[in-house]
Amino acid sequence: MNKAQLFKLIQKKRSFLCIGLDTDIKKIPPHLLNEDDPVFSFNKQIIDATHNFSIAYKPNIAFYESLGSKGWESLEKTIQLLKKYEVFTIADAKRGDIGNTSALYARAFFENLDFDAVTVAPYMGSDSVSPFLGYSHKWVILLALTSNKGALDFQFITDTKSNKKLFEEVLEKSSNWATSDEMMYVVGATQAEMLKDIRKIIPDHFLLVPGVGAQGGSLEEVAEYGINKQCGLIVNSSRGIIYASQNNDFAATAGEKAHELQQQMERVLKQNMLI
Repeated sequence: MNKAQLFKLIQKKRSFLCIGLDTDIKKIPPHLLNEDDPVFSFNKQIIDATHNFSIAYKPNIAFYESLGSKGWESLEKTIQLLKKYEVFTIADAKRGDIGNTSALYARAFFENLDFDAVTVAPYMGSDSVSPFLGYSHKWVILLALTSNKGALDFQFITDTKSNKKLFEEVLEKSSNWATSDEMMYVVGATQAEMLKDIRKIIPDHFLLVPGVGAQGGSLEEVAEYGINKQCGLIVNSSRGIIYASQNNDFAATAGEKAHELQQQMERVLKQNMLI
């Protein structure tokens, strides 16, 4: 899926919602544990109930890897199901290693699993990211400014000569590695007020914005500071949707929560004359 197709999908669904499939077998409704594949059964019901309201899904790979080969099987079945719908798929893998290893990670997520995008850590530099960039209509989503407490440890370190913070250096340098049709950035919703300055550095790139909902991020603030002429936002919600209910109605409740967010996003798109 290229950038123009992604924007058309946003306009068609009147949404820029991504649903994080952070599927923890210890948190899913107990009645599903009797299924042959509880994780996939949970995912399937969530996807079936929410796909009309979301443009993307983001499985957090750690939740599947932690279950060994069974978890990888659940992931494979989940991505196969998602391919039946008109959605953008993100492997939230946060990979980042030397070039040869990155090439194999890219093969795993882009060729074998056929995800549209993968999250990548930039710490080891361009040669660890470039192997992910050789795939047509596939995307690197580079970690830039995250919403966790530990983001303060390194991301805000300021260079005394340039007076630029580390995450700003990451944005500036990495934006030369690929075009806005190949690279997106992770920017946490709890840092929404910083999106205005981020947009000065990368005005045209899509931003994957986690942290809306359970982590306290504001959709309105994210849109105010981060939206651009092609929307440029994919806003993720995980726990606030998939774990909105622990009962037998979990899928229906997830659908209701996704619909609520979609309606808010539709208003934002209309206000910015994007639909």
